[in-house]
Amino acid sequence: MKVIRSKIFEQFPELIFGISAKTGFNRKAPFYFNMSLTVGDNPADVWENRTRFIEALGLKKDDVAFQKQIHSDIITVVDVPSFIGESDAMITARKSVGLAISTADCTPVFIYDKEKQVIAGIHSGWRGTEKRIVEKTLSRMFSDFGSRPENLFAYIGPSISKANYEVGEEVAALFAPKYFTETSPGKFLLDVKRMNYDFLINAGIPKENIQLSNVCSFENSDMHSYRRDKENSGRALGIIAMKGTNETGKY
Repeated sequence: MKVIRSKIFEQFPELIFGISAKTGFNRKAPFYFNMSLTVGDNPADVWENRTRFIEALGLKKDDVAFQKQIHSDIITVVDVPSFIGESDAMITARKSVGLAISTADCTPVFIYDKEKQVIAGIHSGWRGTEKRIVEKTLSRMFSDFGSRPENLFAYIGPSISKANYEVGEEVAALFAPKYFTETSPGKFLLDVKRMNYDFLINAGIPKENIQLSNVCSFENSDMHSYRRDKENSGRALGIIAMKGTNETGKY
């Protein structure tokens, strides 16, 4: 099984992090090594895929919080690993609690506060980006956890590149002109990944603390891509967690 790691997080031995790929456990077409229960895949296979991936990271499946992603700006503070319902960003200061972000072209953003020991996982497609969910998650970290931008480290994971993300005028009009290029009348290429990077920079996070993946999920055949594979696309999982125990026990 291939696990995508982050160089920016590798400097912190207390962090657990990885993103699943399309290949793993000899799964076959159409969904391959899929982590989603909502795409039509065999649920038993999905649960086994999740378990094997999570255990490869050094966690157990009961250690991970999942959310129902709805392209919103809903942010949930997680205290125990469970299914938390509708949400698109999670924050926790609890050790041994993994935050799972599901993607198949949308931009996943993961943040670690090395001083306050807080982590966040964010799902930001074009709708979440238009709602500025990364910016709002950072605001919650600043206000609720006392985070400071100079102590934050962030990884923007594999997602669809501008070159492959064509949208209509009604979508492009929601964003600043510097983030899209018109290719023909009514058709535009949109750079969602760059917008999320700018949210981090504009919040004061030093650029040397940010890793921006150059992997395009559409171009890379080892990644799930809804834009490429449509109804045959599976989903990847990205999980971030902090090792250790909390004052009252594991959780």
